[in-house]
Amino acid sequence: MKRIISFTILISLVIVGYGCQKENTGIPSSSSSASVTDDLNNSISFDEIPQRVITLAPNLTEFIYALGVEDKLVGNTLYCNYPPAADSVTKVGDMLTFDYEKILTLKPDLIFITVEGNRKEAYGKLKNLGLKVFVSNPRDFKGIKKTFTDMGKIFGKENYVTGVINKWDSTYNFIERNSKKFTPEKTMILIELNPLMVAGKNTFINGYIKTCNMENFVKDTTLNYPVFSREIVLEENPEIIVYPSDGSTGMKTILDVYPEWNKLSAVKNGNVFFVNRDLYFRPGPRFIDALENFYNRLKVLL
Repeated sequence: MKRIISFTILISLVIVGYGCQKENTGIPSSSSSASVTDDLNNSISFDEIPQRVITLAPNLTEFIYALGVEDKLVGNTLYCNYPPAADSVTKVGDMLTFDYEKILTLKPDLIFITVEGNRKEAYGKLKNLGLKVFVSNPRDFKGIKKTFTDMGKIFGKENYVTGVINKWDSTYNFIERNSKKFTPEKTMILIELNPLMVAGKNTFINGYIKTCNMENFVKDTTLNYPVFSREIVLEENPEIIVYPSDGSTGMKTILDVYPEWNKLSAVKNGNVFFVNRDLYFRPGPRFIDALENFYNRLKVLL
């Protein structure tokens, strides 16, 4: 697509955090064995449940809490802020750079890392240090379920994970089925306002659009998070805009940067959704919560 600019440096910060509140999940045995294949197709075996783990992305931290095994979490990143208890865990870096000496002093049995959020160099460094590393790369709802399932096997929580995923699937299927009555609207999910980065069709974020029978603003590019010119947005004229907000931003924030957007259908019709960035942009256990939020907002409009 014309005037699309590849902008990769920001996307490493897109996938920053995510999770669920702790439930009564039971206490797994510490002598369970397991074998899983991570998202780089590496087979990883465990003679016993890891007792000391580090997560290098917020969504992975939240998976740990969703499993109820946060007592085994000895380190995470500065962006791991949900649930609130994750803030008190020892910080080993900011997702892009890590204190490897600190990581070694924590003596982890296993480190969880991501493809999109972390650098390839970090993975190589951890492996060279002789550390066991599990790589997660959830690209859609199916991928999110795989990571949760794999972590359930690692920690001996398979039955619990199966029950949770059954509930997720039930909600997902309900939303997908009932969204068929919606007339597709051109939807733009903004990742960053300046530069103007949006979620493409090959991202888990596109799952909100697709499942709810909407049409992604992004058309003829395979980039996950393309950057557009402001003119392209005017030409395409999205009917729904989703923008991440910390609660203090509103239409003024957007129009201060792009005043000409007051001509867009989404703006004129009041179809701009201000959403929680951490909820919507983290491929973890709250994906279904975000999907349900998006669906309920669409119900009001359509």
